[in-house]
Amino acid sequence: MKTIAISGASGFVGTSLTKFFSNLGYKIIPISREILNNNNKLEELLNTTDIVINLAGANIINRWSESYKKLLYSSRIDTTSKIVKAINSISNKPKILISTSAVGIYDNISTYDENGSFSNDFLSNLCQDWEKEALKAKNETTKVAIFRFGIVLGQEGGALQKMITPFKLGLGGTIGSGKQAFSFVHIDDLLNAYKFVIENSHEGIFNLTAPKPTTNKGLTLALGKTLKRPTILPIPEFVLKLIFSEGARVLTDGQSAIPKKLLDLGFEFKFKTIEETIENLCS
Repeated sequence: MKTIAISGASGFVGTSLTKFFSNLGYKIIPISREILNNNNKLEELLNTTDIVINLAGANIINRWSESYKKLLYSSRIDTTSKIVKAINSISNKPKILISTSAVGIYDNISTYDENGSFSNDFLSNLCQDWEKEALKAKNETTKVAIFRFGIVLGQEGGALQKMITPFKLGLGGTIGSGKQAFSFVHIDDLLNAYKFVIENSHEGIFNLTAPKPTTNKGLTLALGKTLKRPTILPIPEFVLKLIFSEGARVLTDGQSAIPKKLLDLGFEFKFKTIEETIENLCS
């Protein structure tokens, strides 16, 4: 039985991955905070692990005070650093580390594949440092794959669960102009992408987004159509800035990304458009 160790296993994606791979016959071991903070325990755990999935990180949708920015950074970079150091210290190294990043690494000027140009803001710099740290685990035994997530949409948690209540009440609408890009991925496609990369021993950088990015307006219209509710109440940007301060940029400055590398390798997405995704999750 192959073993997968997961950091951030209690989050939406982590719990989905745990259930998915358990059903496929893998043994799942959560990397708890206690284990992360004990080098010996972490090395002992990873020494018996075939695959490591690194998801740990504080919620990006929040008010970005200076202290919260430090938490966003430390919860990602410090956690990844501990895992990488443990991998590099043990003799029986895992076959692959799949670490996480986000399409927020790109600027919002164009639509990008994995070779897109980066922004120079807090979120992009956070993602760049996160990826650099993960890549330090690459060696003759351990491959490293990095998944740049779009917004993950599913029924059990994540962004959709937070958005859907106002839409069901007829209180949904665009955020700001609604023109900002919205790169997303259905949770089922995300899970199958992990399976695809693990089973085929792929490595490198992957955009984990649906093949056809949309806009915030596209998302809003798809939700309204599927739920048969009006979508006439836009949320002004200044309201989000009052709530989230600089963190509002996650919602108001979207990036447009396409999963060129996965498509080139032959991965098949079940849900290519926002309409297909929302209809599956909400109807």
